Amino acid sequence: MKRYAFLLALPLLVGLTACHARRTAQKPDPLRNAYGTEVDWNNSDHLIPLDYEQSQGKRLFYIYCVWCHADSTPAGPSNRYNLTPTPHLMNDGAVLNSMSDQYLDNIITLGGSAMGKSAMMPPYGNTLTQAEIRHIIAYTRAIAEPPYHKPNRPLPQYKAR
Repeated sequence: MKRYAFLLALPLLVGLTACHARRTAQKPDPLRNAYGTEVDWNNSDHLIPLDYEQSQGKRLFYIYCVWCHADSTPAGPSNRYNLTPTPHLMNDGAVLNSMSDQYLDNIITLGGSAMGKSAMMPPYGNTLTQAEIRHIIAYTRAIAEPPYHKPNRPLPQYKAR
């Protein structure tokens, strides 16, 4: 009887050690807890994980912003190169990372001319809610190349008159 009890316990012992080995061998998947993803514009093999707010920003970007702030759209080429000056790509971290969230909020809300930028950037303050504008900024920060890192000290704030 004792011999058979050991044989019955053997699969349980093997199963526990194999299960533990599988758990520790797995690397954490950054996409596992993501609400959505965006294909990296510079490397199509890389997916950028997006949280809920960033995913909402992506949705709004593809409705309002893609025509001027991307090289291509789901419908084909963008209108970006027909504009003077040519608008920055939405993932252009070299330029946009140095701008505060408040500054980006003001450009989106008030338009380019109100902020001393191109008048070709229309004001979206009556079209988008403040939450939607924050979502777009969060999406911009998520896809930035080079990656955006929140500054240790606050960036200069720009207020509308």
